Amino acid sequence: MPSNTAAWQPKPGVPLEIKDTPYTSPPADYLTIKHRAIALNPIDFKLQDIAIFPFLAYPTILGLDVAGEVVEVGSAVSKFKPGDRVLAVAGGVTANTPSGSAFQQYSVIYANMVTKIPDSLSYIDAAVMPLGIATSACGLFQKDHLALHSPSLTPKSTEQTLLVWSGASSVGVNTIQLARAAGYEVIATASPKNFELVRSLGASEVIDYNLDPATLLEQLTNAFKKRTIAGVLHTAGDAQSSMSICADLFSKVDGNKFFTTTVTLPVDIPAGFRYSRVFAGTIKDSGVADIVFGDFLPQAIAGGKYKPAPQAEVVGTGLESLQKGLDILRKGVSAQKLVVTLD
Repeated sequence: MPSNTAAWQPKPGVPLEIKDTPYTSPPADYLTIKHRAIALNPIDFKLQDIAIFPFLAYPTILGLDVAGEVVEVGSAVSKFKPGDRVLAVAGGVTANTPSGSAFQQYSVIYANMVTKIPDSLSYIDAAVMPLGIATSACGLFQKDHLALHSPSLTPKSTEQTLLVWSGASSVGVNTIQLARAAGYEVIATASPKNFELVRSLGASEVIDYNLDPATLLEQLTNAFKKRTIAGVLHTAGDAQSSMSICADLFSKVDGNKFFTTTVTLPVDIPAGFRYSRVFAGTIKDSGVADIVFGDFLPQAIAGGKYKPAPQAEVVGTGLESLQKGLDILRKGVSAQKLVVTLD
Protein backbone atom coordinates (compact mmCIF):
# COMPACT_ATOMS: atom_id res chain seq x y z
CA MET A 1 0.00 0.00 0.00
CA PRO A 2 1.40 3.44 -0.93
CA SER A 3 2.44 5.88 1.78
CA ASN A 4 0.65 9.22 1.84
CA THR A 5 1.59 12.70 3.00
CA ALA A 6 -0.76 15.67 3.42
CA ALA A 7 -0.69 19.38 4.18
CA TRP A 8 -3.04 19.63 7.18
CA GLN A 9 -4.85 22.73 8.33
CA PRO A 10 -4.65 22.36 12.15
CA LYS A 11 -7.12 25.18 12.85
CA PRO A 12 -8.09 28.49 11.23
CA GLY A 13 -5.51 31.23 11.25
CA VAL A 14 -2.33 29.13 11.20
CA PRO A 15 -0.07 27.81 8.39
CA LEU A 16 -0.33 24.35 6.86
CA GLU A 17 1.50 21.46 8.51
CA ILE A 18 3.00 18.63 6.43
CA LYS A 19 2.42 15.23 8.04
CA ASP A 20 2.28 11.55 7.15
CA THR A 21 -1.32 10.57 6.52
CA PRO A 22 -2.98 7.19 5.92
CA TYR A 23 -3.54 6.08 2.33
CA THR A 24 -7.24 5.35 1.71
CA SER A 25 -8.63 2.78 -0.73
CA PRO A 26 -11.79 3.87 -2.55
CA PRO A 27 -15.35 2.91 -1.63
CA ALA A 28 -17.53 1.40 -4.37
CA ASP A 29 -18.27 4.58 -6.38
CA TYR A 30 -14.91 6.29 -5.85
CA LEU A 31 -11.38 6.40 -7.26
CA THR A 32 -8.08 6.89 -5.50
CA ILE A 33 -5.94 9.35 -7.45
CA LYS A 34 -2.23 10.07 -7.19
CA HIS A 35 -1.84 13.82 -7.57
CA ARG A 36 0.57 15.31 -10.08
CA ALA A 37 -0.67 18.90 -9.87
CA ILE A 38 -2.87 20.81 -7.42
CA ALA A 39 -4.46 24.17 -8.22
CA LEU A 40 -5.43 26.75 -5.62
CA ASN A 41 -8.74 28.57 -5.22
CA PRO A 42 -9.80 31.55 -3.08
CA ILE A 43 -11.93 29.27 -0.91
CA ASP A 44 -8.69 27.53 0.16
CA PHE A 45 -7.18 30.58 1.85
CA LYS A 46 -10.58 31.64 3.18
CA LEU A 47 -10.92 28.28 4.96
CA GLN A 48 -7.36 28.62 6.20
CA ASP A 49 -8.16 32.01 7.69
CA ILE A 50 -11.69 31.53 9.07
CA ALA A 51 -14.01 28.59 9.79
CA ILE A 52 -16.63 29.78 7.30
CA PHE A 53 -18.11 26.29 6.84
CA PRO A 54 -19.86 25.36 10.11
CA PHE A 55 -19.88 21.68 9.14
CA LEU A 56 -16.10 21.47 8.55
CA ALA A 57 -14.15 20.09 11.50
CA TYR A 58 -10.52 21.11 12.07
CA PRO A 59 -7.87 19.76 11.81
CA THR A 60 -8.67 19.07 8.18
CA ILE A 61 -7.16 18.88 4.72
CA LEU A 62 -8.12 21.61 2.22
CA GLY A 63 -8.06 21.81 -1.57
CA LEU A 64 -10.36 20.95 -4.46
CA ASP A 65 -8.54 21.07 -7.84
CA VAL A 66 -6.35 18.11 -8.81
CA ALA A 67 -4.90 16.33 -11.83
CA GLY A 68 -3.09 13.02 -11.70
CA GLU A 69 -3.32 9.28 -12.24
CA VAL A 70 -5.89 6.74 -11.11
CA VAL A 71 -4.22 4.18 -8.83
CA GLU A 72 -7.24 2.26 -7.57
CA VAL A 73 -10.94 2.02 -8.50
CA GLY A 74 -13.96 1.14 -6.40
CA SER A 75 -15.95 -2.01 -7.05
CA ALA A 76 -18.82 -0.13 -8.79
CA VAL A 77 -16.59 1.93 -11.11
CA SER A 78 -16.38 0.74 -14.72
CA LYS A 79 -15.34 3.85 -16.70
CA PHE A 80 -11.87 4.20 -15.17
CA LYS A 81 -8.87 1.96 -14.60
CA PRO A 82 -5.50 2.31 -12.87
CA GLY A 83 -3.14 4.41 -14.96
CA ASP A 84 -5.79 6.68 -16.46
CA ARG A 85 -4.76 10.33 -16.60
CA VAL A 86 -7.51 12.47 -15.06
CA LEU A 87 -8.60 15.82 -13.68
CA ALA A 88 -11.00 15.90 -10.74
CA VAL A 89 -12.86 17.94 -8.16
CA ALA A 90 -11.78 16.68 -4.75
CA GLY A 91 -14.89 16.98 -2.60
CA GLY A 92 -13.45 16.28 0.83
CA VAL A 93 -13.94 19.81 2.15
CA THR A 94 -17.68 19.89 1.42
CA ALA A 95 -18.11 16.34 2.75
CA ASN A 96 -15.93 16.94 5.84
CA THR A 97 -13.81 13.96 4.75
CA PRO A 98 -10.06 14.78 4.77
CA SER A 99 -9.18 11.70 2.68
CA GLY A 100 -11.11 13.27 -0.20
CA SER A 101 -9.34 16.65 -0.25
CA ALA A 102 -6.64 17.86 -2.61
CA PHE A 103 -3.74 19.01 -0.42
CA GLN A 104 -2.06 15.59 -0.25
CA GLN A 105 -0.38 13.00 -2.43
CA TYR A 106 -3.40 10.69 -2.78
CA SER A 107 -7.11 11.39 -2.41
CA VAL A 108 -10.37 9.48 -2.77
CA ILE A 109 -12.77 11.16 -5.21
CA TYR A 110 -16.31 10.38 -6.35
CA ALA A 111 -16.06 8.91 -9.86
CA ASN A 112 -18.57 11.20 -11.54
CA MET A 113 -16.48 14.25 -10.56
CA VAL A 114 -13.54 12.90 -12.56
CA THR A 115 -12.71 13.31 -16.28
CA LYS A 116 -10.13 11.47 -18.36
CA ILE A 117 -7.58 13.70 -20.07
CA PRO A 118 -5.43 13.00 -23.16
CA ASP A 119 -1.65 12.67 -23.14
CA SER A 120 -1.48 16.00 -24.98
CA LEU A 121 -2.82 17.88 -21.93
CA SER A 122 -0.29 18.48 -19.17
CA TYR A 123 -1.23 17.86 -15.55
CA ILE A 124 -0.43 21.51 -14.85
CA ASP A 125 -2.94 22.78 -17.39
CA ALA A 126 -5.51 20.16 -16.42
CA ALA A 127 -5.40 21.15 -12.75
CA VAL A 128 -6.74 24.65 -13.42
CA MET A 129 -10.05 23.34 -14.76
CA PRO A 130 -12.08 21.12 -12.39
CA LEU A 131 -13.68 23.45 -9.82
CA GLY A 132 -14.26 26.21 -12.36
CA ILE A 133 -16.04 23.73 -14.61
CA ALA A 134 -18.10 22.27 -11.77
CA THR A 135 -19.19 25.70 -10.54
CA SER A 136 -20.06 26.87 -14.04
CA ALA A 137 -21.95 23.67 -14.81
CA CYS A 138 -23.97 24.01 -11.62
CA GLY A 139 -25.06 27.56 -12.43
CA LEU A 140 -25.74 26.90 -16.09
CA PHE A 141 -27.40 23.51 -16.17
CA GLN A 142 -28.83 22.62 -12.79
CA LYS A 143 -32.63 22.89 -12.61
CA ASP A 144 -32.65 25.16 -9.56
CA HIS A 145 -30.37 27.67 -11.31
CA LEU A 146 -30.43 28.73 -15.00
CA ALA A 147 -31.49 25.26 -16.26
CA LEU A 148 -29.98 25.76 -19.73
CA HIS A 149 -29.56 23.10 -22.41
CA SER A 150 -26.72 20.62 -21.88
CA PRO A 151 -23.38 21.05 -23.68
CA SER A 152 -22.69 19.12 -26.87
CA LEU A 153 -19.80 18.47 -29.22
CA THR A 154 -22.07 19.69 -32.04
CA PRO A 155 -24.17 22.45 -30.46
CA LYS A 156 -27.17 23.99 -32.20
CA SER A 157 -27.95 27.64 -31.67
CA THR A 158 -30.64 28.38 -29.10
CA GLU A 159 -30.88 31.96 -30.36
CA GLN A 160 -30.47 33.10 -26.77
CA THR A 161 -27.63 35.06 -25.15
CA LEU A 162 -26.12 34.51 -21.72
CA LEU A 163 -24.59 37.35 -19.72
CA VAL A 164 -21.44 36.23 -17.90
CA TRP A 165 -20.37 38.69 -15.22
CA SER A 166 -16.56 38.69 -14.69
CA GLY A 167 -15.80 36.55 -17.71
CA ALA A 168 -12.05 36.35 -17.00
CA SER A 169 -12.48 34.73 -13.57
CA SER A 170 -11.83 31.02 -13.10
CA VAL A 171 -15.57 30.36 -13.23
CA GLY A 172 -16.12 32.91 -15.97
CA VAL A 173 -13.73 31.40 -18.50
CA ASN A 174 -15.36 28.01 -18.07
CA THR A 175 -18.89 29.43 -18.14
CA ILE A 176 -18.20 31.01 -21.51
CA GLN A 177 -16.96 27.73 -22.98
CA LEU A 178 -19.74 25.59 -21.53
CA ALA A 179 -22.43 28.04 -22.60
CA ARG A 180 -21.07 28.17 -26.15
CA ALA A 181 -20.99 24.35 -26.21
CA ALA A 182 -24.66 24.39 -25.19
CA GLY A 183 -25.62 26.61 -28.10
CA TYR A 184 -25.79 30.01 -26.39
CA GLU A 185 -24.22 33.27 -27.50
CA VAL A 186 -22.24 34.95 -24.71
CA ILE A 187 -21.84 38.57 -23.72
CA ALA A 188 -19.38 39.05 -20.87
CA THR A 189 -18.11 41.76 -18.58
CA ALA A 190 -14.42 41.99 -17.77
CA SER A 191 -11.54 44.39 -17.23
CA PRO A 192 -10.19 45.74 -20.54
CA LYS A 193 -6.86 43.96 -20.01
CA ASN A 194 -8.75 40.65 -20.25
CA PHE A 195 -10.99 41.46 -23.23
CA GLU A 196 -8.84 39.47 -25.67
CA LEU A 197 -8.84 36.40 -23.41
CA VAL A 198 -12.61 36.47 -22.99
CA ARG A 199 -13.19 36.86 -26.72
CA SER A 200 -10.77 34.03 -27.51
CA LEU A 201 -12.92 31.67 -25.43
CA GLY A 202 -16.09 32.51 -27.31
CA ALA A 203 -17.66 35.73 -26.04
CA SER A 204 -19.13 37.76 -28.90
CA GLU A 205 -19.06 41.05 -26.96
CA VAL A 206 -17.18 42.20 -23.84
CA ILE A 207 -18.10 45.20 -21.70
CA ASP A 208 -15.92 46.91 -19.10
CA TYR A 209 -17.35 46.22 -15.63
CA ASN A 210 -15.38 49.19 -14.26
CA LEU A 211 -17.74 51.63 -15.95
CA ASP A 212 -20.03 53.67 -13.73
CA PRO A 213 -23.34 51.85 -13.14
CA ALA A 214 -25.42 54.08 -15.41
CA THR A 215 -23.03 53.70 -18.35
CA LEU A 216 -22.65 49.96 -17.76
CA LEU A 217 -26.44 49.54 -17.73
CA GLU A 218 -26.73 51.56 -20.93
CA GLN A 219 -24.13 49.43 -22.72
CA LEU A 220 -25.69 46.17 -21.52
CA THR A 221 -29.15 47.36 -22.57
CA ASN A 222 -27.85 48.24 -26.03
CA ALA A 223 -26.11 44.88 -26.33
CA PHE A 224 -29.32 42.97 -25.51
CA LYS A 225 -31.67 45.25 -27.48
CA LYS A 226 -32.25 42.68 -30.24
CA ARG A 227 -31.30 39.58 -28.23
CA THR A 228 -33.16 37.21 -25.92
CA ILE A 229 -31.41 36.87 -22.58
CA ALA A 230 -30.77 33.35 -21.26
CA GLY A 231 -29.99 34.65 -17.77
CA VAL A 232 -26.97 35.94 -15.88
CA LEU A 233 -24.17 33.96 -14.27
CA HIS A 234 -22.34 36.30 -11.90
CA THR A 235 -18.95 34.72 -11.21
CA ALA A 236 -17.04 37.25 -9.10
CA GLY A 237 -17.18 40.70 -7.58
CA ASP A 238 -19.84 42.60 -5.68
CA ALA A 239 -23.23 40.92 -6.03
CA GLN A 240 -25.13 43.93 -4.63
CA SER A 241 -24.26 46.37 -7.41
CA SER A 242 -24.45 43.69 -10.10
CA MET A 243 -27.93 42.64 -8.95
CA SER A 244 -29.09 46.26 -9.01
CA ILE A 245 -27.85 46.75 -12.57
CA CYS A 246 -29.34 43.45 -13.72
CA ALA A 247 -32.70 44.27 -12.13
CA ASP A 248 -32.84 47.39 -14.31
CA LEU A 249 -31.58 45.42 -17.32
CA PHE A 250 -34.27 42.76 -16.88
CA SER A 251 -36.98 45.43 -17.08
CA LYS A 252 -35.74 46.34 -20.56
CA VAL A 253 -35.10 42.92 -22.20
CA ASP A 254 -36.90 39.71 -23.12
CA GLY A 255 -36.04 36.19 -21.99
CA ASN A 256 -35.03 34.34 -18.82
CA LYS A 257 -34.69 37.09 -16.22
CA PHE A 258 -32.76 35.04 -13.68
CA PHE A 259 -29.54 35.89 -11.85
CA THR A 260 -27.32 33.22 -10.32
CA THR A 261 -24.10 33.97 -8.47
CA THR A 262 -21.09 32.22 -6.97
CA VAL A 263 -20.61 34.79 -4.20
CA THR A 264 -22.40 35.57 -0.95
CA LEU A 265 -25.85 37.01 -1.52
CA PRO A 266 -26.41 40.61 -0.42
CA VAL A 267 -28.83 41.58 2.33
CA ASP A 268 -30.87 43.88 0.09
CA ILE A 269 -32.29 42.13 -2.97
CA PRO A 270 -34.62 43.97 -5.38
CA ALA A 271 -38.31 43.08 -4.97
CA GLY A 272 -39.45 40.36 -7.35
CA PHE A 273 -35.88 39.62 -8.42
CA ARG A 274 -35.31 35.94 -9.33
CA TYR A 275 -31.94 34.66 -8.14
CA SER A 276 -29.93 31.76 -6.71
CA ARG A 277 -26.49 31.01 -5.34
CA VAL A 278 -24.29 28.27 -6.83
CA PHE A 279 -22.64 25.49 -4.84
CA ALA A 280 -20.47 23.38 -7.13
CA GLY A 281 -20.62 20.18 -5.09
CA THR A 282 -24.35 19.78 -5.67
CA ILE A 283 -23.77 18.60 -9.25
CA LYS A 284 -22.51 15.29 -7.89
CA ASP A 285 -26.04 14.13 -7.15
CA SER A 286 -28.10 16.17 -9.63
CA GLY A 287 -27.09 14.42 -12.85
CA VAL A 288 -25.14 17.45 -14.11
CA ALA A 289 -21.76 15.91 -13.21
CA ASP A 290 -22.53 12.81 -15.30
CA ILE A 291 -23.43 14.98 -18.30
CA VAL A 292 -20.49 17.39 -18.06
CA PHE A 293 -17.61 15.39 -16.54
CA GLY A 294 -18.72 12.03 -17.92
CA ASP A 295 -20.28 12.62 -21.34
CA PHE A 296 -19.01 15.97 -22.63
CA LEU A 297 -15.56 16.87 -21.31
CA PRO A 298 -13.46 13.79 -22.23
CA GLN A 299 -14.23 14.12 -25.93
CA ALA A 300 -14.29 17.92 -25.92
CA ILE A 301 -10.84 18.16 -24.34
CA ALA A 302 -9.36 15.39 -26.49
CA GLY A 303 -10.77 17.02 -29.62
CA GLY A 304 -9.45 20.47 -28.78
CA LYS A 305 -12.96 21.88 -28.38
CA TYR A 306 -12.41 22.86 -24.76
CA LYS A 307 -9.43 24.93 -23.62
CA PRO A 308 -7.77 24.81 -20.20
CA ALA A 309 -8.30 28.18 -18.54
CA PRO A 310 -7.35 30.37 -16.77
CA GLN A 311 -3.62 30.28 -17.41
CA ALA A 312 -1.61 28.18 -14.96
CA GLU A 313 1.17 29.78 -12.92
CA VAL A 314 3.36 27.24 -11.14
CA VAL A 315 4.43 28.53 -7.72
CA GLY A 316 6.49 25.55 -6.62
CA THR A 317 6.92 21.80 -6.33
CA GLY A 318 5.88 19.69 -3.37
CA LEU A 319 3.26 20.08 -0.65
CA GLU A 320 5.56 22.56 1.09
CA SER A 321 4.81 25.04 -1.73
CA LEU A 322 1.08 25.11 -1.03
CA GLN A 323 1.43 27.70 1.76
CA LYS A 324 3.48 29.95 -0.51
CA GLY A 325 0.74 29.69 -3.11
CA LEU A 326 -2.00 30.51 -0.62
CA ASP A 327 -0.10 33.57 0.56
CA ILE A 328 0.24 34.82 -3.02
CA LEU A 329 -3.40 34.09 -3.85
CA ARG A 330 -4.56 35.92 -0.73
CA LYS A 331 -3.05 39.12 -2.18
CA GLY A 332 -5.03 38.65 -5.39
CA VAL A 333 -4.35 37.35 -8.91
CA SER A 334 -6.10 38.08 -12.20
CA ALA A 335 -6.84 35.70 -15.08
CA GLN A 336 -4.45 33.13 -13.59
CA LYS A 337 -4.64 30.03 -11.45
CA LEU A 338 -1.78 29.13 -9.12
CA VAL A 339 -0.56 25.54 -9.32
CA VAL A 340 1.73 23.36 -7.21
CA THR A 341 3.26 20.30 -8.86
CA LEU A 342 4.06 16.98 -7.16
CA ASP A 343 6.60 14.38 -8.23
